[in-house]
This record gives sequence, C-alpha cells and structure tokens, in this order.
Amino acid sequence: MDEDNVMSLRTRTRLTESVLGPYIPQYCSYLLARRYAANTRRFYVSCVAHFAYWVTNEQLDLSRIDEEIAKHFLSYHLPRCECPPPVHRQAREIRAALAHLFVVLRASGVIPVRTDDADHLKVELASFDHYMDQVCGLAANTRRQRVLILRRFLTGQFGFGPIVLSSIIPAELRLFVLGQNEPRSAGTIRVIGGALRCYLRFRSLLSGDRIEALLGAIPSAAHWRLGGLPEVLSETEIEQLLHSFDQTLPSVKRAYAMVRCLTDLGLRASEVARLRLEDIDWRAGTLRLTVTKSRRVDILPLPLETGRAIADYLQTERPQTANRAVFARHMAPYDEPIGPGIVRKAARDAYCRCGWARSRVHILRHSVASRLLRAGTPLKEVADILRHRSLDTSAIYTKVDLSRLAAVALPWPGRAS
Repeated sequence: MDEDNVMSLRTRTRLTESVLGPYIPQYCSYLLARRYAANTRRFYVSCVAHFAYWVTNEQLDLSRIDEEIAKHFLSYHLPRCECPPPVHRQAREIRAALAHLFVVLRASGVIPVRTDDADHLKVELASFDHYMDQVCGLAANTRRQRVLILRRFLTGQFGFGPIVLSSIIPAELRLFVLGQNEPRSAGTIRVIGGALRCYLRFRSLLSGDRIEALLGAIPSAAHWRLGGLPEVLSETEIEQLLHSFDQTLPSVKRAYAMVRCLTDLGLRASEVARLRLEDIDWRAGTLRLTVTKSRRVDILPLPLETGRAIADYLQTERPQTANRAVFARHMAPYDEPIGPGIVRKAARDAYCRCGWARSRVHILRHSVASRLLRAGTPLKEVADILRHRSLDTSAIYTKVDLSRLAAVALPWPGRAS
C-alpha cells in the first residue's frame, strides 16, 4: 500500500521528522489489512501525526512511548493544545488510533510487551476465574462480574502487594458489601455478597484459609425469588416492535433478524451474537446452540419467519468476511465477531422507535415464555425451549397467565360469589 494516499503533506512531514516515522508504513498496512475505510485510515494517521508532533517537541525516546504517555497526552496536552493545524483533538478517536499504534509497535518489537504491575492481584484473579469456570461452571458474564468486584475489594485491601486473607477485618468486609457512602439496594448487596462468598470458598479450597468469621460478616439481603411478576409484551406490542424496522435504517436487516431470534425463540443476547453459519440446518429447519448458559448443546426448531429474516440478511446485507458468525460486523474490522451489546442495542433502538421507556432486552425472553403458556404449552416444554435446568426457573411465568389463574382463584373473603 502507498501510505501517502491517506496523509497530507503536513501530516507526512510531521511523521517523517518523528521517532514514529519508520513504523507508519506498517501502521497503514495494519489498518488496511483490517479493512478500515480510506477516510478512517486517513483520520487515524492524522491522529498519530498529532501525537508524534507532541512526542517530538517533548523529546521523548521511542522506548518510553506507551499507554501512560498516551494518557498524559490526552489528559494534559489536548485540553491546552496549541499545535499548528492540521490537528485532531477528539480524545476518543485519538485513543483508538493510538491503541492500534501500540499494537504495531509491540508486534515490531520496538516497545516492550505491556506487563501488569499488580502481579499478585493478576495471578489471584486468574486463579479465581479458573475456579469459577472449571469447578463452579459459571457463565462468562457472571465470572467477569465477580472478578471486577473482587478486583475492587482486593485492591482496596492490599493494593498491589501480597494477598493475606487473615489480615482482612470482618467489619471492613461488611462495609464493602453494604456500601460506604450510600446504602446499596438488596439486589446489589446480593451480587457483591455472592461474589465474595464464592471467593472465600475458593481460598478455603485452594489454601485451607479459615473463612468462617469472614463468611459470617457478609450480610444477606432478603430475596423472594418468585415474589415479583416478570414484565412481558402483549401480542400487539410484539407486532408493533417487529413493524418498527424501517428499511431506511442502517443495518436494518441484521437488526430485524436478531430481534426475531429474541422474540421468536427466546434466545439470550449472547446466544444470538455467538450463532455461527454451521449452527443452522436449513433442510431440517433447526438451530443449534453450542455455547449456552447451561453449557450444553441444544437443538431448537427454526420458525419460518425467523429463518426468512436470517436468510434475507445473509443474502443481501451481510458483508464479505472470513468470520463464521451469522451476524457479522458492518464496519471495520469486519472479521471480528460482534458482541451481545450489538444485539441489545438493536432491541433497545426498536423500543425507542415504538415510544417505549423500556430498556431490558430480557423482556422479550419473558414474553416468549408467557406466549407459550397462554397457548397451552406444558411447563416442562417451556423450560426445555428456554433451556432452563430447573422447572423452578420457569415457574414464575405461570403467574402471568392471568386467564388460568382466574379460573382457580378463590373469592375474596366477605365478597359474594
């Protein structure tokens, strides 16, 4: 690639006169290989040129350039920047451009591979995550959430030093769970307490630490699992939702197909994002879920309208990519998979177009269960379709089947029959 095509004369001069100059051709090739558009490549190179101009003025050696230097540039230089034009001052875009630059520099062996100063903490969190994965069988999102909670707690207790469980004061543990500045909700207390209990059991199993006093210090929040009613959408609201996908919207066919997976099959957002081309058996009309929350392979029937929506997306809107995911990225880098956030955004955008204040995508999963029960589907089959390991998990949906509840309800005391 001729990198001159994506930079102006002033940009090229600034880069050539800096310590980063010899590595800009590799940087441009890196962006091109990841299929970034020419305008994006030009913008990123200009961002790097601004950073290079500042590095030159600060007389920094190449070996000193890393994320900390970039953070200083973004936090202290940008707000006071008086560099002559052309320069870009959008912190978010510059941060993205520099992240790619550091990848190229490290791949070239120019700057050292980034290491985590908190070695004790890093090893501890990695071991805890492995325990939750292999021993507890927890889902990735749950593990990630608990690791973040534990990182915050251990950093506050030990900084980056060795972790000595016996030095933790039970009162401090309790204060961390309940919140220091303002009271936490029962749900938050339950999540934080669960993460810390899991960690203490891990330490007891791994190192034989005595955890009785610390376990007793973790407060428990009242929780009635079947006490509330799940929010569901009516048939009319579902139709309104599916008719909100105007063909002028960007990536509309991908968004529509993903939302159909949510409303027709009750899939989780993470399951939709992980669907692969080989998971669809078009002849048999089935969908295979290979990585689910329950860690098992499930085969679901593929409804006709859902299949049509996916086929329409694959044939007319999906970009060319080596990625085997059904739902691909529509902007560079194309070959990387989408995350669950893209699926959730498609549903939330549809909520907004309907004029709803809702935000929880799980409502669509609740609606599938409610619809199946209203149609007379046995609870065991509902649990199988939603891939619940326990009937108790599906039992809450029986409370929204108001017509059947009315048939068995007793009259209110003192009221005439």
